[in-house]
Amino acid sequence: MLQQLITGTYGNLDPHQSSAMRGAAARNEYLSGITREFKEQRLEEVLATTTEKIRAFAPDLLVHEISTPSFGADIRIVSRIRDELPKSMLIALCGAHYPLSQPEFLEKHKMVDFVFSGEYELALLRAVRALDKGEPLDKIPGMVCKNEAGEIVATGRPETMKEIDEVPWPARHFLPMANYFDNPGSIPEPALQMWGSRGCPYSCSYCIWPQLMDASQYRPRSPEAMLDEIEHCFREYGYKSVYFDDDTFNIGKKRMLAFCEEKGRRGHEWPWAIMARADLMDREILEAMAAANLKAVKYGVESANQKLIHGIGKKLNLEKAIRNIELTKELGIKVHLTFMFGLPGETREDGLANVELAKKLNPESVQFSILTPLPGTRIYDELMERDHLKVSDWDRLDGYFSSVVRTESMSAEELEEMVQYAWRSWVKHRTLQKQSANDIKWALKNLPKYLLNPAAAFRQLKRLM
Repeated sequence: MLQQLITGTYGNLDPHQSSAMRGAAARNEYLSGITREFKEQRLEEVLATTTEKIRAFAPDLLVHEISTPSFGADIRIVSRIRDELPKSMLIALCGAHYPLSQPEFLEKHKMVDFVFSGEYELALLRAVRALDKGEPLDKIPGMVCKNEAGEIVATGRPETMKEIDEVPWPARHFLPMANYFDNPGSIPEPALQMWGSRGCPYSCSYCIWPQLMDASQYRPRSPEAMLDEIEHCFREYGYKSVYFDDDTFNIGKKRMLAFCEEKGRRGHEWPWAIMARADLMDREILEAMAAANLKAVKYGVESANQKLIHGIGKKLNLEKAIRNIELTKELGIKVHLTFMFGLPGETREDGLANVELAKKLNPESVQFSILTPLPGTRIYDELMERDHLKVSDWDRLDGYFSSVVRTESMSAEELEEMVQYAWRSWVKHRTLQKQSANDIKWALKNLPKYLLNPAAAFRQLKRLM
């Protein structure tokens, strides 16, 4: 009988991929060298400690979730585990890395026994049961494995979970949850991160999750189910706030109003934050959320050019989004905005317009990134066909530090310089504004995090150089 099952993940050293911008060549090479040295040292520490923990746990099956940008580190960990631990232990991979779904992957990476593609919970459960009974795996949808003849086969798309409210809550007691945090708008820590839905009904050509993991199947949780989980986590772990990190939390006006009403009916006053779509908001929703103590919202704007937004399939109504961003701020809800450079057809003037729109909207915080197509997305195929994408190393797909794309009128180097300019311009814009006591309090509060994480500090420094 399978006595134990272990799942693991090792993403980029910064879980939010908060990398830095390119500066002058010599200075950038120096800082990058230090960052690489720190990552290498950190990876060796992870390799050593992870291997020993697995040895002590002695599982029959190890499932390792990976990603495209972290693939180099992920495969090194898997190779070390295979070399140093008993060969009887099976190793499986899963995660948002398109090559996993191809039979050639197992041919090339013989240290891996089989692979799960897409949303893998049901396939994993069935695989564990099959292994326990000595049954073959090649009849389970959503796998790449060997059949009884020893041939590598792909079994197609996985079955996805339909009744999302019935999915067990994450086993947080097994994880170092203090290492995973995001507190938009400085909501109190520790902040509980959770999902109120799975999938997304929109079709942004760059987004990996709906295209590779969820098959664009949107499945919302009920307000009651979300609040039940929150109450449990507050009792068990002492959380003080909640951040919903859904692809798009605010889908369905009736559901949003019901959540706010149920939160109030249960007497919950804890602050919360969400990842949302600005053009889905209206005054009634935002006023209900503000009354329910919503403190912060992350909105994706991406571009100041409506035509470019349409070109990536986002279908965002920019004019309506801007109105709702202003309304969100008017109601006292803090706003974080994201902008993306390098969209197909973008010019230097478009890039400068992004920066000016960010300053005009003046959110609490902002993110400037470079379009970074991942394999398995439509935009990856589109840009490869146009010869506007050059990928020689998965590690370069960080989204901030380096550009692997170009547009008709801007080179990869010019896009890197544009993002660097955006950060400098934003910092100058904020510096010229009167800094509030909360700004100073936030800086002092977060200083220890950077002192304990030199790599993150270097990345923030490089953004401004």
